[in-house]
Amino acid sequence: MTNEPLSPARFVSRLAWRDGVLTPGERTIPEETAVSLVYDGGSHAVMMASPSDLKDFAYGFSLTEGIVTSPDDIAEFERVDYDEGVELRMWLKGDRGAALAARRRMLAGPTGCGLCGIDSLSEALRKPRVIESNLTFSPADIEAALASLTPAQELGRLTRAVHAAGFWTRAGGLVALREDVGRHNALDKLAGALAGNAFPWCADVSSASSSSTHATVPRADETSAHPGGLPGILVLTSRISVEMVQKSAMIGAPVVVAVSAPTALAIRTAEEAGITLIGVARSDGFEIFTHPHRIVPESLADVA
Repeated sequence: MTNEPLSPARFVSRLAWRDGVLTPGERTIPEETAVSLVYDGGSHAVMMASPSDLKDFAYGFSLTEGIVTSPDDIAEFERVDYDEGVELRMWLKGDRGAALAARRRMLAGPTGCGLCGIDSLSEALRKPRVIESNLTFSPADIEAALASLTPAQELGRLTRAVHAAGFWTRAGGLVALREDVGRHNALDKLAGALAGNAFPWCADVSSASSSSTHATVPRADETSAHPGGLPGILVLTSRISVEMVQKSAMIGAPVVVAVSAPTALAIRTAEEAGITLIGVARSDGFEIFTHPHRIVPESLADVA
């Protein structure tokens, strides 16, 4: 065990080859460490992540992966730093702990599909929550949300080697931003930050009894619709894969904007989830792939 948490960035020596000349110098690079998410004493997943905002990561991962329905489902949290990495220890309340224990029993076995805590294709491609937000935004809003991201990316500016996820509203601008070497981790950290600041994004849902006859243990995210949703825009510096859309739906994001293009499966999932998916977002424009009704002329956009 160690008492010295890693810094998210550090200086390293390097040799730079430019204009035919080899020059010694230093560069700031991001740190990366193994992070184990532990629930009720049992390890659930080990992720490689930036060693910052790890409580946000623990809570956000728990929420976006359907392990809990609310931060209040986590009775206790503890961070333990080792030389080899970090353990994020959580103890769950009541039904959530029992549901996760039952899920672990069903996952026991030698095979898996490589996703955290998932060993079946049907669970990996589970139906997303449906966002029923009536909010609309103008093209100027999309441009403002995108423009707000770069100045706030402190670690990205230092290292040019991490992803960022931010949440923007017309009233508050960039409300929160989190960075990480992993794009999924950055989004999970943002989810934890939003939940910790009492954003009304995670509706309580009823989980089925542990005596359910379903083939899989019900997850905390099994619900027919997620009413309302976040009152703003989720902005990503990464490409949009299906997992990013699934996590965005769990957060309750009605509009997701990313600098890169989405995958075909991400588009199908966003369509099903009721999410307005915007990609290839640049200062000179963007492309809308699903639910374009939320993007309207400035005079018609809602006041968020």
